[in-house]
Amino acid sequence: MIAIISTGGKQYKVSEGDKIKIEKIDAEVGDNFIFSEVLFTGDVKDVKIGEPTIKGAVVESKVLEQGRYKKVWGIKHKAKKRYKMKFGHKQTYTEVEITKIG
Repeated sequence: MIAIISTGGKQYKVSEGDKIKIEKIDAEVGDNFIFSEVLFTGDVKDVKIGEPTIKGAVVESKVLEQGRYKKVWGIKHKAKKRYKMKFGHKQTYTEVEITKIG
């Protein structure tokens, strides 16, 4: 069975046992987390499509890690003004494992 969940302004296609990295959520490592914004669930025999979400459907997961991606560098530059600035950004993420789709 697969499901499409929405979290952090993004949508993810998941199935049981998948490990995904999502936008940071407030949960400790080892905690169980429930996604209630389920947009689609289905398999070969049964399909449910939400309008926009499916009422009562949840996807349960376990938090594996809270971390940060590698640093991404950027440059600000203004032509003919002798202005140049280099900056970096490290985005935070939460890695979760999908345990149950219901």
